[in-house]
Amino acid sequence: MTKADLVEKVAREADMTKKDAEQLVEIIFDSIIETLNSGEKIELRGFGSFRVRERNSRKGRNPKTGAAVDIPAKRVAYFKPGKELKELINTNGA
Repeated sequence: MTKADLVEKVAREADMTKKDAEQLVEIIFDSIIETLNSGEKIELRGFGSFRVRERNSRKGRNPKTGAAVDIPAKRVAYFKPGKELKELINTNGA
């Protein structure tokens, strides 16, 4: 599903214009990004949680040349699905 697909589904399900649905989706995404940037976690009961992990700098290798490369430290967002989401995927999935 793409962002455009999500906007279309929200517009259809909530009986609103695509423009309003797009604004709503943008507000939600911006709120998630702001919260993660401030170092907080986001927990959506029954769905999952978003958190930021710190990755230390490390040495890597260029696979083409084999030369050593310094990989800088960075922050990485990750999602951990909740128990209910896992169960829904496994019972209704395949």
